[in-house]
Amino acid sequence: MLQPAPIFLKPVFKERIWGGYTLRERFHYDIPSEKTGECWAISAHPNGQSTVADGPYAGWKLGELWNHHRELFGHHPSESFPLLVKILDTNDDLSVQVHPDDSYANRWERGENGKTECWYVIDCTDDAEMVYGHSAQTREEFEERLQKGEWDRLLHRVKVKPGDFFYVPSGTVHALGAGMLVLETQQNSDTTYRLYDYDRVDTAGNKRELHIERALDVIRYPHRDAVCCPQVSKVPGGSVTTFITCDYFTVQKWDVNGNMDLWQPHAFMNVSVIDGNGELVSDSGARSVKKGDHFILPYGIGQVRLTGELTLIISFP
Repeated sequence: MLQPAPIFLKPVFKERIWGGYTLRERFHYDIPSEKTGECWAISAHPNGQSTVADGPYAGWKLGELWNHHRELFGHHPSESFPLLVKILDTNDDLSVQVHPDDSYANRWERGENGKTECWYVIDCTDDAEMVYGHSAQTREEFEERLQKGEWDRLLHRVKVKPGDFFYVPSGTVHALGAGMLVLETQQNSDTTYRLYDYDRVDTAGNKRELHIERALDVIRYPHRDAVCCPQVSKVPGGSVTTFITCDYFTVQKWDVNGNMDLWQPHAFMNVSVIDGNGELVSDSGARSVKKGDHFILPYGIGQVRLTGELTLIISFP
């Protein structure tokens, strides 16, 4: 039996009307164009699957690995790989949107899950802001303001800064603003209902599709901010910040300054290196890691050592 080893992944990139080229400048990725908005870093979604970079499973899609070698993931009972990790470059405002919960998605979106997500702000401009929530007390009030185009009255806008973390449960009206670089952890879903897109048009002069009725169905009325209380634990060689633990995921930040030894007790752990460089050591061997790397620590890998100056975002179901 092979000794469990870190599974390094090649991302998939998505061009978006609001994208830019910061993913190339910041992480040295080979992006497809100057309108690249999304790096699907750890993904087994049919719309964009990560590929195993090297080792005995080199060339496998993550979904294939999940289906045929579930032992690497602790025989997790989910039918599909449950999480999706992205990095977003918002060169322009994203559409005002909302995501359904599991019940609604299972009914109306064949083969899709609901979408609860969260964001860690890697970097942003000084004036960056986002839409998070709304002011309507009822669906009727929301729909009336929408029809009148009273977006400034309806939408809550929040200033953001590097290091901020936001939890976005399904049913939350939201939109990342321009000038942000964000790591997103979410359920494995690609279902979005757009409410408003600033009347933008694509290169062919077409406006993007809106999904008003379904959005109105799934929005939470009234909005309530999801409160996060990050917990910081000092450990030898750095610190571990736990941002959120919910029904779908736990998300942490590991700050490594020297040698940090950590135990991997979960079915699997997703790891994204958002800054620095160093070395990852496990019983399977040692290898260098750097900003822009994404890998999975599989079930049974046990203790790992991270060495160097590193900032990593971690998630597990």
